[in-house]
Amino acid sequence: MHHRCMIGVRVVDAIDGIDEEGLEQLVDCFYARVRADGKLGPIFNDAIADWPEHLEKLAAFWSSVMLTSGRYKGQPVPAHRKHSERITPELFDRWLGLWQATTNEMMSAPAAAALQAKAARIAESLQLALFFKLPAADDPAQVVA
Repeated sequence: MHHRCMIGVRVVDAIDGIDEEGLEQLVDCFYARVRADGKLGPIFNDAIADWPEHLEKLAAFWSSVMLTSGRYKGQPVPAHRKHSERITPELFDRWLGLWQATTNEMMSAPAAAALQAKAARIAESLQLALFFKLPAADDPAQVVA
């Protein structure tokens, strides 16, 4: 269920069950599972040098995305592009499956659904940025007869 709440002089839409504390707990639990996952763990563990700092950044990201807090100041596409040689569409599916299971366990049904929908859109955008390549202008397949 959506409700409106006042933050300072700003009015934002909030979803019952999504707050800063809940997002931090979700991020901590989810990424503990990611780190232990046989396929995702090696990639994340190789990429992240300081997990406490990264978890704070991820909590800020989800706060910004779900609560419009503006706490996240990073750039997700370049951060993922640095590891694109190891990232596959199948790993995105695995990540999303783990996110779905974790949000279903830890959040209310409406909160889990909202978090899953947002994650799916973000994953789609990241995959387009990482994997979608326009053909070169001199590609003969693009010549119209």
